[in-house]
Amino acid sequence: MNKNIKLAVAGAVLALSATANAGIIIPAGDWTVDINGNVNTFFTNTKHSGNALTVGQNDQRRQFQTGLLPSSFGIGAKTRQNDIDVAFQLSFWTGSNANGADNLNQTGGNGGLGHGSLNVRQSYLTFGDKSWGTFLAGRQLGVFGSDAILSDMTLLGVGSFAGGSGSSTLGRIGSGYIYADWKAQMAYTTPNFGGFEATGAITEGTGQVDNSNLGYEGKASYSFAGDTVSGKFWVGGKTLKIQTAAVAGVLNTVGTGAITEFDARGGEVGAKFSASGVDLVGYLYQGKNMDAGVGQALSTIATATANFQEHDNSGGYMQATYVMPTKTKVGISYGKNVIERGALAGTTAAGLRDGEREATIFGAYHPLTKHLNLVAEYNMLELTSATLAAGAEDGKSKTVSLGAILFF
Repeated sequence: MNKNIKLAVAGAVLALSATANAGIIIPAGDWTVDINGNVNTFFTNTKHSGNALTVGQNDQRRQFQTGLLPSSFGIGAKTRQNDIDVAFQLSFWTGSNANGADNLNQTGGNGGLGHGSLNVRQSYLTFGDKSWGTFLAGRQLGVFGSDAILSDMTLLGVGSFAGGSGSSTLGRIGSGYIYADWKAQMAYTTPNFGGFEATGAITEGTGQVDNSNLGYEGKASYSFAGDTVSGKFWVGGKTLKIQTAAVAGVLNTVGTGAITEFDARGGEVGAKFSASGVDLVGYLYQGKNMDAGVGQALSTIATATANFQEHDNSGGYMQATYVMPTKTKVGISYGKNVIERGALAGTTAAGLRDGEREATIFGAYHPLTKHLNLVAEYNMLELTSATLAAGAEDGKSKTVSLGAILFF
């Protein structure tokens, strides 16, 4: 099946590594088993300024940690039965720095007896045929925003938000696109019609109090490959409803004890081109009530609080990379996310304002072998928090990261 993403990073591996990486293939009766994954670790040195500083602490953070991709181990298999392609994928993800929590990006100890976190991001099955398309059911990367993150050069590196307590950084999440996230879903992908393809998905709803709503996402794309130039165009969208328990006297509520629903939706457009070792990516999105503040979807925890306010979201990024004669890929990327609190009528409130996360990133990615990449990045991130609360992270963070990522 042509859309089976063995790893969430398959597109980035093809784009950033000198040779396409295959997993460990094992014939097993009617099945072909594929064991795959990655291991990566980076030294990160982050210097904060402005309100990003923590009172009484050093303004410089030095850590060993995984990058935007946690290290992972995946096992999948495929077969063809009754003229149907059938496959499944299970993937487990962890970090290299100590973390006492069960899931990624949670606080935990960093001592010698600390424990790495474990996160199951993929558990899905697929069935289909190239003549009539493919169905997917299970937990997999979301449709909206997936091409944005799979085209991000920092997927093999660190990007923004190094030096924290979690075992994964954010790359360009929150400073160029909304995180596609890993979602329980049922999806259908059409056959490829001369480069045209479309995917639609019904997902489990996020930002729910009573779990009464589902989410809907879709994407259409056109890919082409010529003798000298190849590329891809895509457009996508998502829509859902988010809920918050009403609190008396708070803006956008209807009465104490009631559940209030808000529309959340977004649209995206993107393109990428490759020619003579040069890769160009451009991406834009526009939405409403989509961003919890760090480029991630609103969750029940966020929407069930008294200070939830409707807001518009927008952003995007531009990226250019070049493969040198040494096979080293060098790149520059610029992007931002914007939260507009005052863009919707009647939504401004004390303690809230417009927020931005803007990042410029320089990177170098060298394939030491066809499976092993050495990575160096420099990231400049500027934050304007969408809240005026004490400790709001207005300021700048500059990060140098050096490390390696191995795919198998």
